Amino acid sequence: MENNYSINTKCVQGGYTPGNGEPRQIPIYQSTTFKYDTSEDMGKLFDLEADGYFYTRLANPTNDYVAAKIAELEGGTAAMLTSSGQAANFFALFNICENGSHIVSSASIYGGTFNLIEVTMKKMGIDVTFVEPDCTEEELNAAFKENTRAVFGESIANPALTVLDIEKFAKAAHAHGVPLIVDNTFPTPVNLRPIEWGADIVTHSTTKYMDGHGAAVGGAIVDSGKFDWMAHADKFPGLCTPDDSYHGITYAEKFGKEGAFITKCTAQLMRDFGCIQSPQHAFILNLGLESLHVRMPRHVENGQAVAEFLEANDKVLYVNYPGLPSYKYYDVAKKYMPNGGCGVVSFEIKGGREAAEKFMKNLKLAAIETHVADARTCCLNPATSTHRQMNDEQLKAAGVPAGLIRISCGLEDKNDLIADLKQALEAI
Repeated sequence: MENNYSINTKCVQGGYTPGNGEPRQIPIYQSTTFKYDTSEDMGKLFDLEADGYFYTRLANPTNDYVAAKIAELEGGTAAMLTSSGQAANFFALFNICENGSHIVSSASIYGGTFNLIEVTMKKMGIDVTFVEPDCTEEELNAAFKENTRAVFGESIANPALTVLDIEKFAKAAHAHGVPLIVDNTFPTPVNLRPIEWGADIVTHSTTKYMDGHGAAVGGAIVDSGKFDWMAHADKFPGLCTPDDSYHGITYAEKFGKEGAFITKCTAQLMRDFGCIQSPQHAFILNLGLESLHVRMPRHVENGQAVAEFLEANDKVLYVNYPGLPSYKYYDVAKKYMPNGGCGVVSFEIKGGREAAEKFMKNLKLAAIETHVADARTCCLNPATSTHRQMNDEQLKAAGVPAGLIRISCGLEDKNDLIADLKQALEAI
């Protein structure tokens, strides 16, 4: 689409423009494979000498339409869909890291991603140094090593709700000749576009607000097209030296800054790992994207109202929410997200595990789920669910006290949400 269109218009019409007599809605190409007239035609695809499709494990037209929309929303030059947000983060990192590489990452990230980097990728020979998101520039720069190949962080961390100072992390990454990768799942491009603040690669768990209805698991990777891989060719041989598995193609030379990263990620990693998003899920995702610009302000409105109510309640110890002036990351949040971030709020109830259990038991409108960021409000007490193997001392040390509650405010009426929380707190 035209770049001068607003993000609202891009949510509705980006990525796909039907021709004369073609389907108005994105078609679902529910096919594993594609037919060609000659072996020569197909051979050009395998050599990356022509555009097209030959097997849905690598790419599919439905997926590409939706990926193109997400690229437009984030202001990137290329994008791809993956089977989950976890796959998106793995691909984004592994596309430029290999045995012997090192990553600098914010310590405040989703637990599954933390484990991916700290445990699983370490088994692959990739080391990591974690830094606090509010570290000084000196502390951040001290984390880099000669073999550092990427910097990673979450714009709003799940579930800690810390806010990343993107410009600070981008400045450090670029000073050391590596890209900054930002997971932008919680704010979505409606409320924050990390590329505008210096990020090079943006990832998403599209399962959350982008889908918006808890219907389809998925992920996405967007390339800004701004990082000059060839200027740091010694750090990124996978992009800047010939790939023998594709007849000696050098991605950064053939596809340039704008297309090298996503082309390699598709041609190599999707080929070998197969974490493709299904065309059906991509279709469902697009339906969610069409209303993303309408839904996000409502999520923020509800999150703000709930956070303010909880902060004023004498049974609540504290509230974490980027929109509260009392919150540690309020000023950083206002800088990057003046229209608000998301609808997720976390808070600790007085009385610990027992009080939290009673509170959760008495909720009527908010459902207890291991999910966030869809149309229906959901709630979770980690101590009695995802972290139930830990005792109270271990929970406190991990920054997840026994009385901590995470609530994801949906699209319901905020007064009904507050009334539900009020009666559940009164029951303690």
